[in-house]
Amino acid sequence: GLAVILAARTGRSGWEPVAAALLIGLAGYAWQGRPGLAGTPISTSAERGVAFDEQLVDRRRAMENRFGPAARWLVLSDGLARQGQTRDAVNVLVSGLRDNPRDADLWVGLGNALVLHEEGILSPAAEYAYRQALRIAPNAPSPHYFYALALARNGKLAPARALWAELAAALPPGTPFRAELDRNIGVIDQALAGQGAETPVSP
Repeated sequence: GLAVILAARTGRSGWEPVAAALLIGLAGYAWQGRPGLAGTPISTSAERGVAFDEQLVDRRRAMENRFGPAARWLVLSDGLARQGQTRDAVNVLVSGLRDNPRDADLWVGLGNALVLHEEGILSPAAEYAYRQALRIAPNAPSPHYFYALALARNGKLAPARALWAELAAALPPGTPFRAELDRNIGVIDQALAGQGAETPVSP
């Protein structure tokens, strides 16, 4: 069950130095009336610490249904995480998913909350949450964006690239968000070329 999945955790291993060096940041973008939103740097958790990231929350909210059943659970979870209560932030979203198991926004929120709770580590539980969101809403931007971001920050560049490329292909050329994704993909391509495309990325 979900409780067993959420209990799965991984240690700190396999940070990819090339990814940390080359994934230098994201440009601002306009999404649903949010022009000029500041970019979120891609970096390792050691560089970020465990601080609550308001910019990531703004990005998630710009992509989610603010008036759906998930909204109140996400607001409550964000509030707890903002105070450093990351375990409680996760548990709130688990409660929300008991009532709304097919809500992709809640699954994305859970993935993000688990990554924050694990101090940046993409645990099996977080991967499960993101994959559930992708399965439920395969055409939605949020699961693609945040799963790819977590993968990239954990040095898993090839799968991150694939997710961002799929999302970029669904967006009109010339839009700020599409341009941001294209830049991210280009940086990943440079990183992969630098380490050798056939060299597997450490987990």
